[in-house]
Amino acid sequence: MKDLIFATAHELAAAISERRASAVEVLDAHLAHITRHNPALNAIVTLNEEGARVRAKEADAAVARGEMWGPLHGVPVTIKDSFATAGLRTTSGYPPLADYIPAADATVVARLRAAGAIILGKTNLPLLVHGFQTDNPIFGRSNNPWNLGRTPGGSTGGGAAALAAGLSPLEVGSDYGGSVRIPAHYCGLYSLKPTECRIPLTGHIPELPGKPRSVRHVATPGPLARSVQDLTVALQVMAGPDPGQPEISPVPLVPVPEQLWPALRVAWGDDFGGLPVTRETQAALHGLVAELDRCGCTVEQRLPDGFDFPGIWETYGELRQCEIGSALSSELEAECAANFGVSATSVDPEMRGMAKRLNATLRQYTETLTKRDAYIAAVEQFFQAWDVFLCPVTVGPAFPHCRPGTPIAVDDRQVPYRLGGTGYTSPFNLTGHPVVVLPLARSTEGLPIGVQVVGRRWDEMKLLAIAEQLDTIVGPFRRPPGY
Repeated sequence: MKDLIFATAHELAAAISERRASAVEVLDAHLAHITRHNPALNAIVTLNEEGARVRAKEADAAVARGEMWGPLHGVPVTIKDSFATAGLRTTSGYPPLADYIPAADATVVARLRAAGAIILGKTNLPLLVHGFQTDNPIFGRSNNPWNLGRTPGGSTGGGAAALAAGLSPLEVGSDYGGSVRIPAHYCGLYSLKPTECRIPLTGHIPELPGKPRSVRHVATPGPLARSVQDLTVALQVMAGPDPGQPEISPVPLVPVPEQLWPALRVAWGDDFGGLPVTRETQAALHGLVAELDRCGCTVEQRLPDGFDFPGIWETYGELRQCEIGSALSSELEAECAANFGVSATSVDPEMRGMAKRLNATLRQYTETLTKRDAYIAAVEQFFQAWDVFLCPVTVGPAFPHCRPGTPIAVDDRQVPYRLGGTGYTSPFNLTGHPVVVLPLARSTEGLPIGVQVVGRRWDEMKLLAIAEQLDTIVGPFRRPPGY
């Protein structure tokens, strides 16, 4: 096999099983690439070289005996540093956990190991996963391989940079408000935010070890990859009920055998509550919509009825504050003061309410969940008439590194920092709908532009099948120059 570095995970698995490449060869190629490129990217912050070598040799010995561990046999993968990895440092960018070595794997990590994956290392993230730039007091800032002066996004920013630069063929992240989708968009990748409660978060930090589990809504693990097929494989490996999170649904992943093209019903929108996008982002989405129309799909610019975006953003913020802020308020405030020399609110305005103890009453919490229920119902009703909904991922391509809270430029306009990052992604965390991000275009500066493809709750397999067909128009993955 010629290109071990930029092969997809499923291609590597096939090559290893067919003895066209060995797990050791694949690992060695990636380790050499990491040595060359990671210093500039600061994407992988803990490298599991010794453990990965042992496991790669075991994988090759198993192949020689005619044994296969699973669909990722011998494939190196990286894990966001918020997921517990047994025997391997897990920090979530939080200084009190700088030397924390868990005794047990997070559920998704255990499932990846069982599927034959080799844990290559842990990737960088913002402090306790809060933010859509990647920087923390332990490891510092990660850079975008398309332009080192730009952010790779967050909170799975280190993983996206590693994947786009060929340091890893598959990354496991988590998504609270766009954290697998924004980095995929900024780095020219594919990602999946599955339906809420499809994949367990057991063993995920920001809920600190030994503390009560407060995050019950909006958050989910999700893969980043260089193909839709890899997203499908990763979903099948990681999904399913878990004793540590009893609300995870046993809804099966049902294959979609029929050809969905061209009888596809596609709704789209590029204006969420007046939040602007760059002209190039708009043009890229309009070009995709026009191509779908030429292919015979039913296409219409349409938003769900009752989708009041200011209300959605407010409800999303209320829910995050109730669940995450109440659990982490004192820890965030203390760490921001100690490590940044300022309050948490001034580090990131989104931490307002998370950096202070909240006095949310049960009534306030249930009122927020009731508003959320109405938005979920509106989107589910919308999908009675449409197969997928297309929209931007953010207001534009990756922006230059900046202090959190700095307004984001959208052509000749400025938009508030938080909405500039998560205004187009957080609505689907609130409603829990699955979303695939596909690489769509490049800006005149050569930066990737992605698109969100949103589907009905619990219908990931149909969504992925549609995404694979859309990918024949917009794909495939393109490596950044110099890698």
